[in-house]
Amino acid sequence: MRFLFWYLLFVLVFLFYGMDSFAADPIVTDSTTDSTVTTKGNMETRIKSPPPSAIAPQFNANGNSDLCTVGVAGAVQTQILGISMGSTVRDMNCEKLKNAKTLYDMGMKVAAVSVMCQDKRVFQAMMDAGTPCPYDGMIGQAAKNAWESNPTPRSYDTDEKAPEANEKTAVKGMLGGLGFLLLL
Repeated sequence: MRFLFWYLLFVLVFLFYGMDSFAADPIVTDSTTDSTVTTKGNMETRIKSPPPSAIAPQFNANGNSDLCTVGVAGAVQTQILGISMGSTVRDMNCEKLKNAKTLYDMGMKVAAVSVMCQDKRVFQAMMDAGTPCPYDGMIGQAAKNAWESNPTPRSYDTDEKAPEANEKTAVKGMLGGLGFLLLL
């Protein structure tokens, strides 16, 4: 153990103090130079900067809010003009789910099921499961008999026309935007 201690001490002393003996002498050069530079010319400065950018607005409709909206935004930049637009779009299915949940939480279970039955798929699933959607306050077999005898006043028949109108409006808006861009 003592041998190892003295050996390590010797190696450390050799490394720290013995390095100077292996180091090369520095090379020193002395030189003095005088020079004169004369230039003639014109200087022109051109500043080229990119055009301002069109930045789409940020819509964070689904952040910390309880809204059923989706943000849609876009921007286009040309050499002459930049345009940015944004909007929010209502999510009707989300609203339907929130309404049904609120009704259920208030103890109105039949009303909550009625809201859900406005979707054609839910209506058909309820019929297939043997638990038909409520009909004019009737539930169970009475509701099933009422739906079978009078199938026309289903509430989802009127709701299906609203998304088509929204889609047509969205298509018209996109075509208008593309037309404006082509004009630029």
